[in-house]
Amino acid sequence: MSRVPVALTIAGSDSGGGAGVQADLRTFAFHCVHGTSAITCITAQNTLGVVRVDAMSTQAVVAQIRAVVEDIGVQAAKTGMLLNQEIISTVAQQIEALQIDHLVVDPVMVSRTGAQLIDDDAVKTLRHALIPKAAIVTPNRYEAQILSGLEIDSLDDMRAAAEIIHQTLKVKAVLVKGGGMQGNLRGIDIWFDGQKLETLTTKQVETKNTHGTGCTLSAAIAANLAMGKDLWTAVQQAKAYVTVALAYSLDIGKGQGPVGHFFPLLQENREWGIKKTR
Repeated sequence: MSRVPVALTIAGSDSGGGAGVQADLRTFAFHCVHGTSAITCITAQNTLGVVRVDAMSTQAVVAQIRAVVEDIGVQAAKTGMLLNQEIISTVAQQIEALQIDHLVVDPVMVSRTGAQLIDDDAVKTLRHALIPKAAIVTPNRYEAQILSGLEIDSLDDMRAAAEIIHQTLKVKAVLVKGGGMQGNLRGIDIWFDGQKLETLTTKQVETKNTHGTGCTLSAAIAANLAMGKDLWTAVQQAKAYVTVALAYSLDIGKGQGPVGHFFPLLQENREWGIKKTR
């Protein structure tokens, strides 16, 4: 019997099913990776927004992580919404104590619209306690501004921010996401690992239903790492997956629907190219 790769998501629950742990587990399943989870907070939300958030206790978060790692084991992990300073610090301690490798940190601090989601103390702990333990950090435009201290309005700004984040936070690789950028820059991502500075582009998909794209991308990177792929390959394949999932996004609810994680079940898969430009 072949061993199935295992990935762990440490993130919040989205009752609407579009983001958070729900999106992560669907993404793991798509990649034929067994998904495990440690829930950090419970959100009441739908396509229109978040109604309520309740944090899990740090003891509950620790118990979930340890229950998974000490029995099943994980080949890769990702973090999403960690909500507060105490949970962030606790997760960082467990990552180190349990020697969890191939960590993808989606630094959920600011929404695509620029609204800050966690307080300044939590941001500081994320910067100094968790991100340096990651194989890759995947900030959106506004999160990259906080992490780099730069105002980001252009492709050159994105490149500079990626280099600063890599240098100052000592993370192995940085992927600055362009989903929140305007015009032709929307959806263009910048990769930097200390040696390679790459610009990743895909065909732009016109849809309002983009809920969960950041969660899905980081989960897809973790899934590919769990399968034994190198980090650069994992990022490219994850971006290609998200692009197709956007093309099959779900028009549900009255607001912003989620991406179509299970698009092969909806209709025949289409080919989407990804290329590098300098």
